[in-house]
Order: sequence, then structure tokens, then C-alpha cells
Amino acid sequence: MKLMLVGASGLVGQQVLRLALADAGAGHLIAPTRKPLAPAARLENPVVDFERLPADAPWWKVDAVICTLGTTMAQAGSEAAFRRVDHDYPLAVARLALAAGAGAFVLNSALGAAADSRVFYNRVKGEAEDAIVALGYRSLTLVRPSLLDGGPRPDSRPGERIALVFARGLRPLIPARYRAVATEAVARTLLAAALARAPGVRIIESEGIA
Repeated sequence: MKLMLVGASGLVGQQVLRLALADAGAGHLIAPTRKPLAPAARLENPVVDFERLPADAPWWKVDAVICTLGTTMAQAGSEAAFRRVDHDYPLAVARLALAAGAGAFVLNSALGAAADSRVFYNRVKGEAEDAIVALGYRSLTLVRPSLLDGGPRPDSRPGERIALVFARGLRPLIPARYRAVATEAVARTLLAAALARAPGVRIIESEGIA
């Protein structure tokens, strides 16, 4: 099997990378990134510019793709920049991989993703989901985690750290869908979906992540 992981340097992506490299069933792993990753057996790491992805690169020929690309408004600096990372880049990856023959796509989305949401973050996530669904993958899984809990982020997100303090303390009182979810559990769910390549469109809400 050939598996592509896009977003390998992020919080969830790092966990997927670790799990995939430890799982012989994941086969050859291709992880395009902006900056080089540490070398590893079975890992191919093209260094790319996501603004200019090479459409003719041979490494697009994979069986399944896991996409964990994402940013924050603070990091992006504007709504337009945020949309490029969370909508345009995943859609570009999905199109190129599908054109090269990929049969399965797994997207790390977000709780509340909906194209008609009044919340900009959720709206962009929902629009990305809808655009990728429209491509017609044989197997498509949308994973919608709540607040992520587990390990330091590569980027600073003080708002999330404060929210986690409350989420952990009030966990028994919070409905299952809205509880913080372990980052490793999200990564396991993404990897399992990519390896299974179940036909059709499947949505895994936060309470279904285990």
C-alpha cells in the first residue's frame, strides 16, 4: 500500500506519522511538507510549496490520503489566508491525488463544520468538506474532532490551553460530542479509516473517535 499524509508537521499529523511508520500495513508513506522531516524507513518526504504543488510528481500515485492541514486565524493573519490553508490546500491535494488514481481520502475536519454556519471557522471547514465530497472519491471519511487534548502544539495557541483547563475539569458535565478528544485517538481514527478504505462517504463525529 502507498499512503499519503499531508500535514505531517502539525499536532495531529505528527501522531499520524508516528503511528503509520509503526504500522507495517501502512506500507510506503509519502509526506509532502514545507520543511524536511526526520528521515525514517518507509518514509518519502517531498519538500513542497503548497501554493505551487507539482501536478506531475510521481508520488501523487497513492492508494489513500490523510489530510491534517490546518491553521488558526492568529497564525494566518486574515480570513483569506486562513481559507487558503484550511480549504484551498486540502482541496488541491484531494484533486491531484484523485487524478493520479487515489481511491480514498480522509480529512481531519472539525466539530461543527457546516457550509451554512455563521461561524467563519466552521463555515470554511464545511465548505472544504463539501468540495471534497463533490470530487467523487470511492472512499471518503470526514473526521470532526472537538478541542484537541494531547501534547504541545508546534505553534502557540494560548486560547486552546485555557479552554483545555476548563474542559478537563468539567469533563463529566460536558456532553460527549463537546468533550476534548485525545490527539492520539484522532490520529488512530484517521489512520484506521485510510487503511480500511470503506466505500462511500462516512462522517465520524467527535464522540465516535476512539
